[in-house]
Amino acid sequence: MRTILVIDDNPAVGTALDLLFGLREIRTLIAQSPDEGLAVLAREDVDVVVQDMNFSADTTSGDEGVALFRAIRERHPDLPIILLTAWTRLETAVDLVKAGASDYLGKPWDDHKLLATVENLLELSEATREVARFRDERRRRRKALDAKYDLRGLVFAATATERVVELACQVARADIPVLVTGPNGAGKERIAEIIQANSAVRNGPFVTVNCGALPSELIEAELFGAEAGAYTGASNKAREGRFEVADGGTLFLDEIGNLPLAGQAKLLRVLESGQFERLGSSRTRKVKVRVVSATNADVAAMIRDGRFREDLFYRLNVIELRLPPLAERGDDIVPLAEHFLDGAAVLDDSARGALLAHAWPGNVRELKNAIQRAALLCQAGVITARDLGLAPVRASGGRIASFAEPDRDMIEAALAGARGVISQAAAELGLSRQALYRRMEKLGVGQSAKLG
Repeated sequence: MRTILVIDDNPAVGTALDLLFGLREIRTLIAQSPDEGLAVLAREDVDVVVQDMNFSADTTSGDEGVALFRAIRERHPDLPIILLTAWTRLETAVDLVKAGASDYLGKPWDDHKLLATVENLLELSEATREVARFRDERRRRRKALDAKYDLRGLVFAATATERVVELACQVARADIPVLVTGPNGAGKERIAEIIQANSAVRNGPFVTVNCGALPSELIEAELFGAEAGAYTGASNKAREGRFEVADGGTLFLDEIGNLPLAGQAKLLRVLESGQFERLGSSRTRKVKVRVVSATNADVAAMIRDGRFREDLFYRLNVIELRLPPLAERGDDIVPLAEHFLDGAAVLDDSARGALLAHAWPGNVRELKNAIQRAALLCQAGVITARDLGLAPVRASGGRIASFAEPDRDMIEAALAGARGVISQAAAELGLSRQALYRRMEKLGVGQSAKLG
């Protein structure tokens, strides 16, 4: 029940307010001294306090009320407090309102104004409690996840991310393929790592293949291995494929939509039987590998166009984990930014606002690049909105969007991470090879990086 505490040395005031609030079905507790009021607060759940400013006879300074206000604020920082008195200086009232008092009303009070103020504060108090309950519940769930599973140090706070992580942990023990979907840079590989870390093969190898970073004619050799001289340009030594390397562990196939049809047929066979042959070999090999795949492609459209096998899709998609874009995980943004800073700088309020307003088309990867760049540009270790250089654009429907192209720093960082392989860097940035070449030429990025 909604509860108000009235602290006033005049019994008539308590009685009058009890009657007034009772008409709105508001429970009223009454205390006639500051000590009594603090004692009530210590044992009761109170939503709003209405307190007098003077309690001793012939006292009009308001000092007693100031002391009581400060004592309540110290013990209950978020509790709404209404100041009510006939005697005190205006300057004192203004100072207390600046210090957090919700309102200041003189005696005799206006019933309608007091009721309106109280009703607003009660609604605000309920909303604040609801938010606090939600945050406490979220912290409790996160603590339980951390205690039960290995989350690989993943930083998140959004409920949407929590749902994906929890489901990933639940399906990890089952020996079935998992498909992780979501946009580029959202963190799909981190979800795959969590699946591996909580699976029955967590002590086995974790092998990653980016199917979008390899020429189509080399993907089969990369996955299944090749005998010496099996194809043009092949070495004179036999090579193991990623399935052999991942035997007894997990193979993460990123950008699975880029796998050519011939490779898809072999992959389907491995998933069904664990058997395959290296290129140029008739010897059948057998492995035990947990396959986790990921894509940002519209696989349904690819199936309709004949570019992806429907039977393979259903084999890979026994369990689908959809990782939303960062724009749909707003509560993750600031914790991730602070994680990337790692104490090298701090975000001021304008920077936090800019981070939350940006649409993050490049997702977590774009956020990391923006934070690293801002840490270099900021002054005195404080990052402002200006340091971030994010320019949100208001799109249709009132949504914040951004159409910023990758800048020189982002492109160079992607090329460095891909060791100069253009196709892989383009995939990292969510661009085609041709689009990345155009941006490199426009920005004057060194041609020596073009190795792929």
